[in-house]
Formats: sequence, structure tokens, C-alpha cells
Amino acid sequence: MSFQHQRHKPPSTLKRDRELIVACPPFRSNVNLSRMIRMAGCCGVQRMIACGRPKVDREIARDSSDVVKLEIHRTLPPVLRSLAAESYRLVGLEQTTGAENLHRYKFNRRSVIVVGNERIGLSEELLEIMDDVVEIPVYGRPFSYNAATAAVIAMYEYCRQFPDG
Repeated sequence: MSFQHQRHKPPSTLKRDRELIVACPPFRSNVNLSRMIRMAGCCGVQRMIACGRPKVDREIARDSSDVVKLEIHRTLPPVLRSLAAESYRLVGLEQTTGAENLHRYKFNRRSVIVVGNERIGLSEELLEIMDDVVEIPVYGRPFSYNAATAAVIAMYEYCRQFPDG
């Protein structure tokens, strides 16, 4: 069998819009946010929420910064409560007691993946309003994934469960 490159081929078609939102508190690194936006674009996610003073590095985010709407808010809890009232399931991405293994977690189609800050993770206030908390198994050191990497893994798992949108 012979393989030929097909780099930058057109994206797969979704039968419906994704009902996934990614939300994050202020990050220390705009690189992490920019990587998350790039992945959101690749996954067909159209909406992200960030707090603080986020800046998107277009060289990292590439064309995704044109298609992923980035909403900026002062704090997350009021926004998340509003989304919960719209029947979104709030899914914290964090290592906690009672967290479910991401490999076994069944996402709701209408979900918000809430990613924690690189150093402190999800605050107690945010953890209190989550419907679920999922964690990604770590098999070596360091003992946790980078925030952007964890968000990418979670987005990909959501897309695996809902391949057509």
C-alpha cells in the first residue's frame, strides 16, 4: 500500500452544530488559551468563554481565531449558572475526590467543559457548581496534564462520542 500526503484537506462535515462550550478562568499563559482555541476550531466548537484579560496568539490559534467566538467575562460563576439554566451540563476538568475517569464518562450533548487555571485548578467556588467532575488518568510524571493539553483531550473525547455534531 502506498500513502500520499493530504495535508490541509477540507474538514469533515458536521450534521449539526456542536453544543459544546469550553470555559476557563484567567490563565497565566496566553499560549494555553491559544492552543485551546485552535483545538476548538478543529473540533467544530464555536464558542469559548474566558476570564481576565485573555490575548489570543493568532500564530498559535491559526484560523480558529476567526471561527471560534471568544466571550470574555469578569468571572465564571454567573455565566456558568446561566448556562446551567439553559440545560447545559457543567463538567469540571480536575483531579478531585469523586471525579469520574474521562474514559468512562458519557457527555451530554449540551455540555460546558470547565478547565482550571494552570497552577490552582478549579476554585472551590467553581467546583461547587459543577454537575460532574472528570479527570484524565495520568500514567507517569508529572502528575497532571498541562491545562491546554487536558482541554484538548476532553474536547476530543466529546467529539468521539458525538462524531456528527
